[in-house]
Amino acid sequence: MSVSTEDVKKLREMTGAGVLDCKKALQETGGDIEKAIEFLRKKGIAGASKKLHRETLEGMVDSYIHPGNRVGVLLEVNCETDFVARTDDFKTLVHDLAMHIAAMSPRYVSREDIPADVLEKEKEILREQARQTGKPDHVIEKIVEGRLEKFFEENCLLEQNFVKNPDMTIEDYIKTYIAKLGENIRVKRFIRFELGKYES
Repeated sequence: MSVSTEDVKKLREMTGAGVLDCKKALQETGGDIEKAIEFLRKKGIAGASKKLHRETLEGMVDSYIHPGNRVGVLLEVNCETDFVARTDDFKTLVHDLAMHIAAMSPRYVSREDIPADVLEKEKEILREQARQTGKPDHVIEKIVEGRLEKFFEENCLLEQNFVKNPDMTIEDYIKTYIAKLGENIRVKRFIRFELGKYES
């Protein structure tokens, strides 16, 4: 199927993908722009996965103060080169992440960052809640596993649904930028301040 130059240009502007990739995506999806975007996203995320183990020593620290000055975020995001760290795309990503943290209050970057004692305490609370249902032990463990997944989704930044696009997680959102910029990108750390609230 032949695709118009206009459609290729439009898709390129919307996704930041290369001309040949846009053309192929349109050919594969019968010229449907929305399906072509999805096609490129899937391809990009798959390609991005290969870069996830590369070292990230550059990046930037960004801050975000929510209107009203009651919530603020300080965030460090790393990439592989200073060149990428200075791009508008990278700055947009970091700022979006800071705004998301302000809105959604994650406590950890990923589930691996949750201290073992916090995780054990949460499991014990969930077990006790599950026991009160009167179900057998093997069912209780399954209930705990399911509720623990929910705990991760609520408290771990990478597993939260992106506030600007709830159809994707923060991890998927970062992967679209890994694909676009061609470098590994990693959220190193963040701190969220809320007036009058103190984290223990």
